[in-house]
Amino acid sequence: QVQLVESGGDLVQTGGSLRLSCAASGSIFKINSMGWYRQGPGKQRELVATITSGGNRNYVDSVKGRFTIFRDYGKNTVYLQMNRLSPEDTAVYYCNADVLSFSATHSRDYWGQGTQVTVSS
Repeated sequence: QVQLVESGGDLVQTGGSLRLSCAASGSIFKINSMGWYRQGPGKQRELVATITSGGNRNYVDSVKGRFTIFRDYGKNTVYLQMNRLSPEDTAVYYCNADVLSFSATHSRDYWGQGTQVTVSS
């Protein structure tokens, strides 16, 4: 199977920065898209950013210009650089990957366990 392990969540002040990391491991033949989602208190989980195997990026409007998603393809790792953080960014951030395993005939989604980001005002 495939495991996603996130790290980098922390408590930070408004205007600060954090970098989240998510490393995929296991029976990986190919990783298609990777991305970050978040779920704030009392809110539904929302897409934050995605990046395809070809490097195409997509962001939710609220983070454009502040967050950057990038991948290290050799390490099967995706990062989320978050700048100019605000309290509205407080959430549990989840890593997602669309992975084709060696034993599978089609790809499927995998999720990390989540990492907490808290932005104080």
